[in-house]
Amino acid sequence: MTTHTCQVAIIGAGFGGMSAAIELKRQGITNWQIFERATDIGGTWRDNTYPGCACDIPSHLYSFSHTPNRAWTCRYPSQPEIQAYLQGVATQHQLRGQIQLGAELVSAVFAADHWVLRLRSAAGHETTQQARFLIAALGPLNKPLLPKIDGLANFTGPQFHSMHWQHGVDLTGKRVAVVGTGASAIQFVPEIAKVAASVAIFQRTPPWVLPRGDAPYSPLRRWLHAHVPGLQLTNRWRIFWRNELLTLNFLGNRTAQALARWAGMAHLRARLPSDLRAKVQPTYQPGCKRVLVSDAYYPALKLPSVSVYTSQIVQVGAHTLHTADGASHATDVLIFGTGFKVTEFVRPLSICNPALPAPQQDLALRWQTEPAKTWLGLMVHGYPNAFLVGGPSTGLGSNSIVFMIEAQTRAIAKIVACLKPQQTVQPSFAAQERWYADVQARMGKTVWASGCNSWYKSPSGQIDTLWPDFVTRYWWQTRNFKWSDLSLN
Repeated sequence: MTTHTCQVAIIGAGFGGMSAAIELKRQGITNWQIFERATDIGGTWRDNTYPGCACDIPSHLYSFSHTPNRAWTCRYPSQPEIQAYLQGVATQHQLRGQIQLGAELVSAVFAADHWVLRLRSAAGHETTQQARFLIAALGPLNKPLLPKIDGLANFTGPQFHSMHWQHGVDLTGKRVAVVGTGASAIQFVPEIAKVAASVAIFQRTPPWVLPRGDAPYSPLRRWLHAHVPGLQLTNRWRIFWRNELLTLNFLGNRTAQALARWAGMAHLRARLPSDLRAKVQPTYQPGCKRVLVSDAYYPALKLPSVSVYTSQIVQVGAHTLHTADGASHATDVLIFGTGFKVTEFVRPLSICNPALPAPQQDLALRWQTEPAKTWLGLMVHGYPNAFLVGGPSTGLGSNSIVFMIEAQTRAIAKIVACLKPQQTVQPSFAAQERWYADVQARMGKTVWASGCNSWYKSPSGQIDTLWPDFVTRYWWQTRNFKWSDLSLN
């Protein structure tokens, strides 16, 4: 087993990993390496290629502030456009020479003043890598969540999660069953309804859907974005502050919540007849589960070939789905739009500090039984020189996660650059407890804690996934963190 050495090991080549590398370069740190288990960069935008896949944050904001894309073709970027953008970022910032593809992290063990990483190639060959610092930029949307339904193994037709879309399966003329009505489902349902003989949607909880208002940019507007100084930046900040204003709904502001409910109901009434509205009208407060944006989903539900069922699937046969109301549904293809395991954080990776007491050595196992406590969402007490990007308490219900990622990676690069050789850093226990307690106190006042069941919650009901405040507050905290919160050795 070969051993190599670098100063900083970055795990993941999506937005988070590439942002970390760019910020390290800005601090003059060049001895870093990105390890990516897949055969290409891009993270979730590489993995999700289902029909209609696109972002629900406008394009001018869903991009790095330091690397604007002046060639966006529409208000909301599609998956191919975002993936192409990330490819361009890697080239523009000269990252490719330090990205090792097909290198899956198996485990990371802290030893004295460095991390020992065990990596596995696609062919199964293992190597070790020593790194002084570890940055885990794993992303939250990479572990598909599949429901537990009796008899799934009996189904003889194609079945797959939206993240693992089987493009070789021709849906033309097929009877397709869609389980789940999450963000992915409302994007691919209108697309597959164009070709399938029938689409049966099995809905557990209806989502709040707001109008998207998407449209291709005109040639003139694209030319203006590319050639008028400051126009794209102005648009970026306009979108940002609008989204900050919308955050009021999530933070419990009653006026904002009433407006959000009014907008959702107005969209529902304008697009669907009363019989369909009764099936898909949510009963919980907008934002408690993820708010979705679409102009195509509700119209697709009115197609003669599309049906919505609210009775739970209890048994799967070779070609049939059986629901709790006693009905049977003939099915050729089964597609899951059931989201991701966002509460698992670093799992299934083993990030371990053997110096800790046995129950707390492995971070993934620790967070299975304990709250996912961190300091600023960046570091965990007991795991020196290890950083997280997109970790616990930093997800968003509104605004752009790319803004959060930039705030995180700037702080990480600043800490790494300021440490002396052989020095280690971790948050103090008191600072971590204080920050986590403040986050949870704020969380209790938000819409996410208003009572609905969502993928934001752990099985125990804990919400450790989201940031319960304006993103400007998080930016300020990471920009002006207290060195006294950190223990240096």
